[in-house]
Amino acid sequence: MFWQLALLAYLTGSLSFAILLSRLTGAPDPRAGGSGNPGATNMLRLAGRGLAISTLFGDLLKGLLPVLLAAALGLTIEQQAWIGLAAVLGHAYPVYFRFRGGKGVATAAGALLGLHPPTALLALAIWLVVFKLSRTSSLAALAAMPLCLPLLAWMQPEALRPMTSLAVLIVWRHRNNLRDLSAGKERHF
Repeated sequence: MFWQLALLAYLTGSLSFAILLSRLTGAPDPRAGGSGNPGATNMLRLAGRGLAISTLFGDLLKGLLPVLLAAALGLTIEQQAWIGLAAVLGHAYPVYFRFRGGKGVATAAGALLGLHPPTALLALAIWLVVFKLSRTSSLAALAAMPLCLPLLAWMQPEALRPMTSLAVLIVWRHRNNLRDLSAGKERHF
């Protein structure tokens, strides 16, 4: 059951709401403009608040629903966390879009929300504070996931290995942003 759910989570995660919504509405392809990232932040830049919110909501659900399904089917917390990671891998490397996906932040938030809502709320609070201070979405994302891991380690230690892997994946997906941040060239809102 675990492997079937992991595959389902990956395939669900591979659905790119940014790309699908841009095709349905005639908005610019997010891979061809702005940061080139098919995620909510770039959709905000290219297509406006409505499509950005829809993208954010869709990407969040891609992480949340597989974890909730795994929980409903009685999988362990650790297995649920691996399922969440599979959904984020689908978002980052989507099979339907030539493995060219987003950074995985909203999908990771959905997975975290399904695993342990207090940790997800802490991650959101960290994201909001860092974004308010820096006006930089990538810096907020880079801070939120790693800084919420200690709470997860304390409250849901079984999920720590997969969620640490998820944090590493998010940092890896933001490697260009890290380079731009250190060079002072990162985009701000």
